[in-house]
Amino acid sequence: METLENNLLKLSNTEYSDPFLGKDKDTYTDDSEHGNYDSRTDQSLLIQNTVTRQKPEPRIKSSLKNEMNAIASSGLFFKDGKKRIDYILVYKKSSLQIEKRNTFEKNLRAEGLMLEREPAITSNDIMFVKIHCPWDTLCKYAERMNIRMPFSFTINNKDSFFSNSTRSRIVHHMLQRTKYEDGKSKMVNGVGCGFAAAFICLEKFSWKESSSTPKKTWTIIKKNRGQLGPKPISIETDGKTPLRSTVADSGKEICEANETIMCPMCERNCTLQKLNESCIYAKVTHLFDNGGTVFFAIFMAIWATVFLEFWKRRRAVLTYDWDLIDWEDEEEELRPQFEAKYSQVERVNPITGKPEPFQPFPDKLSRLMVSVSGIFFMISLVLTAVFAVVVYRLVAMEQFASFQWYFIKKYWQFATSGTGVCINFMIIMSLNVVYEKVAYLLTDLEHPRTESEWENSFALKMFLFQFVNLNSSIFYIAFFLGSYVTKKIYIYKLHFHDRAIALQYLYECHPSGCLIDLCLQMGVIMVLKQMWNNFMELGYPLLQNWWSRRKIKKGGQLLEHKISLPQWEKDWNLQPMNLHGLMDEYLEMGIWYGILEGIGVLAVITNAFVIAITSDYIPRFVYAYKYGPCTDEGYRQEKCLKGYVNSSLSVFDLNELGMGYSGYCRYRDYRAPPWSSAPYEFTLQFWHVLAARLAFIIVFEHLVFGIKSFIAYLIPDMPKDLCDRMRREKYLVQEMMYEAELEHLQRERKKNGKQYHHEWP
Repeated sequence: METLENNLLKLSNTEYSDPFLGKDKDTYTDDSEHGNYDSRTDQSLLIQNTVTRQKPEPRIKSSLKNEMNAIASSGLFFKDGKKRIDYILVYKKSSLQIEKRNTFEKNLRAEGLMLEREPAITSNDIMFVKIHCPWDTLCKYAERMNIRMPFSFTINNKDSFFSNSTRSRIVHHMLQRTKYEDGKSKMVNGVGCGFAAAFICLEKFSWKESSSTPKKTWTIIKKNRGQLGPKPISIETDGKTPLRSTVADSGKEICEANETIMCPMCERNCTLQKLNESCIYAKVTHLFDNGGTVFFAIFMAIWATVFLEFWKRRRAVLTYDWDLIDWEDEEEELRPQFEAKYSQVERVNPITGKPEPFQPFPDKLSRLMVSVSGIFFMISLVLTAVFAVVVYRLVAMEQFASFQWYFIKKYWQFATSGTGVCINFMIIMSLNVVYEKVAYLLTDLEHPRTESEWENSFALKMFLFQFVNLNSSIFYIAFFLGSYVTKKIYIYKLHFHDRAIALQYLYECHPSGCLIDLCLQMGVIMVLKQMWNNFMELGYPLLQNWWSRRKIKKGGQLLEHKISLPQWEKDWNLQPMNLHGLMDEYLEMGIWYGILEGIGVLAVITNAFVIAITSDYIPRFVYAYKYGPCTDEGYRQEKCLKGYVNSSLSVFDLNELGMGYSGYCRYRDYRAPPWSSAPYEFTLQFWHVLAARLAFIIVFEHLVFGIKSFIAYLIPDMPKDLCDRMRREKYLVQEMMYEAELEHLQRERKKNGKQYHHEWP
């Protein structure tokens, strides 16, 4: 068995030998497989000699042989074919930081790591440093890092006891905390101290091997991504089909109103328009504003609750499978930047009882205040950008209304909204780049204690920045554009004149309502942003990898000598990963449960306000039951909405505008006519609609939250089989502890020569 495995390893080693480099490859390794410290004095459970000598089962032999064969063929070993590569460092020979690099490598060997140099095939300036972590070093740092291993185990193979990810994690921990300048506490963070890159050498596997571990892992990742990514989006988009596609009586009334004159929407170039010119906008608005809107909002709230509950169950299963059920914050290691910054100030940890670097409260408070100030400044920058777009709409509507091209002049309102949305989208994408850099700066300024605290702080900042950046314009259109509080402009017109008219244009909506502007804003931002994200995730990496392969082939060395690249050189040609890892995926898919749950609650409140304020559902409902032709008969047919459009329009005297018009025009609001005793004051219908809107918000929120709470109560957070497995594991651990204590007592009894013991020692 051993001879066969050694032959396989030797064959894999010779496969990647370079015939053009000669024998001297600047190789330096230790003769021993262990580190430079004596591990026999350590009484740790991991370092005790618990390796069994019995022969493994045939299945173990077969699986070990297949595993060794697969790993050997990937070339992930030193030249001797025995030492596995746990990490790769890359540096350029032309680099001037030779002294730092040599000091760093010396300190790594002093910590117990084994190094081996390997020149690159595609470049004469690139040198790879392969790192292997011996068994004793793994055990030593596994205990320092509180890495959890099986409670009771039998080590059949030291090389497979620690998983590849655990080995790489330990080496990464050592790289971040190793000094590279004598007498200074500087540490490496991925790259630095003369090295161009530091990465984990990936294993090469085949998708055809259905039983392989990488494929199983990738299947789980794909399954989770499917649950969190495309499926919710597809359900949401597919569910937005209206229940009725026909135009209601209110839409027909707009299309047939060829005698109703609407007030001009701008000061100079806008002319009087007839209401039927808004027929297309009314039809499009009806696709999103109909009787099914309320039921769809309730359905989406219930679906989001069910999704969150089942995601909690799935997260509990994954947490158990990945041994993170009882993970404590005290078990997490400190960030190397935190250790370097506060290494001179130590305090005993009240949980572990060990001294560790400590950040004083005044320093922490001052840094937090600076960070919060930066967050508010960036949020105010977004609000300023939104106001700038509003000013652009004011200027653009005048220009488009006087445009020479007939199509633009006819649909100047759509052109104004469309260009405003596109400009807003460009501002959003530009600010996203700025926000990411600012979030990095503010998070590093806070000096979080652990990596989890850093990730949580960074994710919170990015979520706040992106939430305000993406939704500020949407909130403006939904809740402020066309709001009733600005309708008093017509009353104050005689006092403020031009200023009043200009302010009115900032807030005035299309005659068919503001919902079409809201849908246009959300549609363009969501579609374009999704297209950009897909390009950056799929298209851009493909282009970069294609360019890297093209540069390699351009040298002609591989084609001329027909040599296959070793795995570490293939990984070197890949694109580097972001410093924050999967944080972009967290923000995009929303698997950060706290944020997702908060969005679920906020979405219910937002939907209630959007339906009550922006939508015409509540005004139509009030008109049908209180003011329509079916007031005494009950709401039974669509004819009950006949006359709704006329009742929702108020009358304004054109002579008061001073623009050369005479007569009367109509505008959207519930105000008294100019010939009444209280001109331009709110009518009784306005207060009825306002009361109905507030009542709808309260009823909708209580109803949806009640249904959500009931569904959350019915679905347990953890599956029953998982609870049984956890209780079974706890029971087995207790049994093992009792057996260990019993064996200890028996040894003590034999040692003392006693046949029986009557007291607990």
